[in-house]
Amino acid sequence: MPLTKAEIVRLRSLQDKKHRAALGLFVVEGEKVVGELLAAKFPFAELYATEAWSGRAGGPGAPRPTGITPAEMERISHYPTPSAVFAVGKIVRAPLAPGGLDRGLTLALDGIQDPGNVGTLLRIADWFDFDRVVLSPDCADLFSQKVINASMGSFARVAAHTAPLADALAGCAAPVLGCDLAGDDVHALPPLRDAVVVIGSEGRGLSPAVAARVTRRVTIPKFGGAESLNAAVAAAIVCDNLRRTR
Repeated sequence: MPLTKAEIVRLRSLQDKKHRAALGLFVVEGEKVVGELLAAKFPFAELYATEAWSGRAGGPGAPRPTGITPAEMERISHYPTPSAVFAVGKIVRAPLAPGGLDRGLTLALDGIQDPGNVGTLLRIADWFDFDRVVLSPDCADLFSQKVINASMGSFARVAAHTAPLADALAGCAAPVLGCDLAGDDVHALPPLRDAVVVIGSEGRGLSPAVAARVTRRVTIPKFGGAESLNAAVAAAIVCDNLRRTR
């Protein structure tokens, strides 16, 4: 059955954050990323696919793909060049429990507004098996396609929370490590089984309210002339050092 005009309008509207929030839905396009999320057992609510899609619908409970024509895919796609599969998921925001940062390893993102960086930071947390990622409300939207695509499937595996970061860090029992050019050498960190690694935006660094919650500032030694490191690169180096010392 052809897609109705109302269905097309609904699916098209999900490219905007305000409509995602209003409907409680988000979209993912592309054979690679949809395949990664299906392999990770992500519970999509809807799947739309053309005959060109070579993927599978996933395990038990996964929705059966709705077959659509290439012309219909072009009408609902958020990309200039439509893909063969279009998936819709429900937005679920897990609250951060009080004291939720006290145990294990946490990657905290303070105002990271570039979606590619946020997605890459999710991949880094996944790679180093961090227990959770916490995003401040002014970070790029966790449910934007650019974030999900850049996460390369880690979106489905990492426990991610959005919360006012300064409040979440208040009274945290674990060491709070803030990345700062004037900090201590990250290679000198002692073994830490519990820690929060806070990454600030490349433009302004840590926000004042979050910086006030940091218990130790760390830096990556500089040998060349570069002014700074990309936020995700810096996070990966700090996370690697935490894993080396455990």
